[in-house]
Amino acid sequence: MTDQPAPPESAPEALLDTGTQAANELGEFRSLKADVWRQFRRHKGAMGGVIMLTLVIGGCLLGPPLMGFDTSTPNVANANRGAFDWPHLFGTDNLGRDAFARALLGGRISLAVGFVAMAVSIIVGVLIGVFAGYFRWLDSPLMRFTDLFLSLPLLPILLVTVVLFRDPVQDRLGDNLGIFVLMVVIIGGTSWMSTARIVRGEVLSIKQEEFILASRSIGTRPWVIIMKHVVPNVMSPVIVAASLGIAVAILTESAVSFLGLGFPLDLPTWGKLLDDAKDRISLNVWLTIGPGILLSATVMSVNLIGDGLRDALDPQGRSKG
Repeated sequence: MTDQPAPPESAPEALLDTGTQAANELGEFRSLKADVWRQFRRHKGAMGGVIMLTLVIGGCLLGPPLMGFDTSTPNVANANRGAFDWPHLFGTDNLGRDAFARALLGGRISLAVGFVAMAVSIIVGVLIGVFAGYFRWLDSPLMRFTDLFLSLPLLPILLVTVVLFRDPVQDRLGDNLGIFVLMVVIIGGTSWMSTARIVRGEVLSIKQEEFILASRSIGTRPWVIIMKHVVPNVMSPVIVAASLGIAVAILTESAVSFLGLGFPLDLPTWGKLLDDAKDRISLNVWLTIGPGILLSATVMSVNLIGDGLRDALDPQGRSKG
């Protein structure tokens, strides 16, 4: 009995095997995350920003306890010491507290306000942008609402709102937590407009794609399409907007605190420290330079990271890489 020849592979299976082998040989199976990370690593400014921001955050979290200075109890005998008067790198303030330790301690509050306010801003902006772009009947009222907020002067609105609501909120939540919640809500609630416009434009483009039209044609519910298909595809510009929004929130909090309407006197932030030091700048200029350096380094590093994310998430940039 003669052996029967093996049946030839079907054309689809042969093509699949050939394509898989070629892809494995060329190493072309690269995930999107790997492409983004590789492109981000090549951005020297972004990597420098990551290192700088890590140092600032690590210093703010670990610096004060490691330095061992009492940043709350006054020591008048140690007051107004100059910069580089060991062990006080930036000197001391008028109450004898170490200026460098208080600058690091103030960074905790400023950074917390920046990150939480950014999260509030991104959530509000994404929600309004998605609903305005996907549901045409909501587009006009939501965009007019956005235009209204864009036309308002931000800083005066912040100052008036803090003055009006600071005491009631502090009575309910306490001095420190109350002003923190108030600052986060005000800053986050007045900085979402650019994110909403960006997301709306992306949604208007994505909703015309074939996979969205196919999902709608088979009767998929709108909220399922939004959560599974629309939101994941608009996250690239949202991530960039979030990184830049942190810097804006930190600067806004510092401006409000510098004007004397921020956190209580016993809770230092970078803006509050600059406000306290402005009257004693002739005695020790480092009382202003210290918080200023930390504030500038944070804003610069966040902007560099945002530039790197923008380039890494750009499809044309990834294709060139």
